[in-house]
Amino acid sequence: MPPSAPRRRTGAYIAIAAVVAAVGGAFAWTAGWLSPDRLTPTVMTDAIETTSTTPYPGFRRAHAKGICVAGHFDGNADGARLSRAAVFRATQTPVLGRLSIGGGSPYGLDAQARVRSMALVLQGADGSEWRMAMNSFPFFGAASIETFLEQTRASAPDPATGKPDPERMAAFATRHPEAQRFAAWAKSAPWSDSFANTQYNGIHAYRFVGDDGTEKMVRWSMRPQAPFVEMTPAQREAAEGNALQDELRERLARGPLRWDMVATVAAEGDNPSDPSTPWPENREQVVVGTVVLTQAQDQATGPCRDLNFDPTVVPAGVALSDDPILAARAAVYAESFDRREREVARGADVDGTPPPETAR
Repeated sequence: MPPSAPRRRTGAYIAIAAVVAAVGGAFAWTAGWLSPDRLTPTVMTDAIETTSTTPYPGFRRAHAKGICVAGHFDGNADGARLSRAAVFRATQTPVLGRLSIGGGSPYGLDAQARVRSMALVLQGADGSEWRMAMNSFPFFGAASIETFLEQTRASAPDPATGKPDPERMAAFATRHPEAQRFAAWAKSAPWSDSFANTQYNGIHAYRFVGDDGTEKMVRWSMRPQAPFVEMTPAQREAAEGNALQDELRERLARGPLRWDMVATVAAEGDNPSDPSTPWPENREQVVVGTVVLTQAQDQATGPCRDLNFDPTVVPAGVALSDDPILAARAAVYAESFDRREREVARGADVDGTPPPETAR
């Protein structure tokens, strides 16, 4: 093995750990409270908390740093042909949302975060809600709930060093090829220089149900209309701590920002139950609507702060797939939400003011 190979391999394991910490709040096993031998929302949330060396009461356990956004969703006829969801037949369905970076610190440096995320609530005129939680990675790094728990525990930092143990991460990756594939993405994919030109992916499969009852399995992404621009390592290192948020506000001052909602339709052989397996790029893609964001607000005082972006909340015309990880997300989202709400009630400081040593 060449002398540089161990360093390259260690880098891959650290890449896995960084992204696991970033998206840790997303997944857990539901109904596990029925048996002490199975995973529970409490067990999973406890494991997620160990990926951060410092607790931040009152903040989200993952994606702690974010900014509230608002605007609307414009549906179209192509979306209405795939699903009877009311938002596809309406224009200007109100949207509340949050753009965030990965990680458990509300004082993280924007440009240093590998993962960017978009969470939305579409508020239908019929009283329905559609909640979405999307990330910049194109597929997940674990194929099962049990594997994700193992991955989360393996990526917890060593108290002595503050970093994950490379040997422990290497052992995990050896057992799980999907983690190796995810690490390769984390190391090689270009970094966008803006929230506005990042593509956000729903990862999981859902059923779109048409007026006649026809069902199609789809995965969706929010594809930016703003052209992609890569942020170089030197630019990331030099950027101010709130670079992405500040840049977003500057763009919004010039006008609305748009993402096309693109539904990728499954074909025979595509597995809707495994979010770690990408579907082939030649699958049918349909633009079903457009998200238009017009304003941003600090999360400490904005309407997104206390929203639970549970991606299992869907309107009529959309149904969950058999993906067990998707089905499990509601439980850990609720557990994390309850913890931070109790902390806020006890007086946790969530004003978002960075400590001096973390500001840049």
